[in-house]
Amino acid sequence: MSAVDMWKFERKAISDGYTLVAGVDEAGRGPLAGPVTVAAVILPFECRLSGLNDSKQVTEADRERLIDEIKDTAIAWDVQIISARQIDDVNILRATHIGMRQSMAGLTPSPHIVLIDGLAIPEPPFPARNIIKGDSLSASIAAASIIAKVTRDAIMVQLDAEYPEYGFAKHKGYPTPEHLLALKKYGPCKHHRYSFKPVRDCQQGELF
Repeated sequence: MSAVDMWKFERKAISDGYTLVAGVDEAGRGPLAGPVTVAAVILPFECRLSGLNDSKQVTEADRERLIDEIKDTAIAWDVQIISARQIDDVNILRATHIGMRQSMAGLTPSPHIVLIDGLAIPEPPFPARNIIKGDSLSASIAAASIIAKVTRDAIMVQLDAEYPEYGFAKHKGYPTPEHLLALKKYGPCKHHRYSFKPVRDCQQGELF
């Protein structure tokens, strides 16, 4: 997708009278361990960030380059880290919504409108539009997806140093066969999401 296409949702928002447009995205809803991270970004309109796209479509090296460029270029950015315990307390969907609202509220200056990847969230603090697969359609959401993923990946690498038996640096907490085998052998650690069925079943000796 061309850089011009990546700005069409921002362009529409600006034409509707909104000057500061933020993008919001999360990383880590599916894993069995670690936090979910949520980022919000306001970019200068039609700024040039080479290779900007959905974080899942960008190489690790390019994500590391882009996160620095995004932070240096952005009018504002914020990232929120919602822990596994918070996820267990309220469920992953509500935890993600909490992180999204907090990341929007953490922007200075405040956005006039927010473009959210995926489905709409309840009670956003600013006018909001949700965009399905927005991380590959909106520059602002793509930038947020890069910050969210790089932040979360770094946390999982740190957790790997503390709990090397699980292989967090490799699979980032997702339910890979390697991770499920480690859960069966060692049981869950304090950074696992006990409300997720594979972790819950593991506690009960029913992983397989």
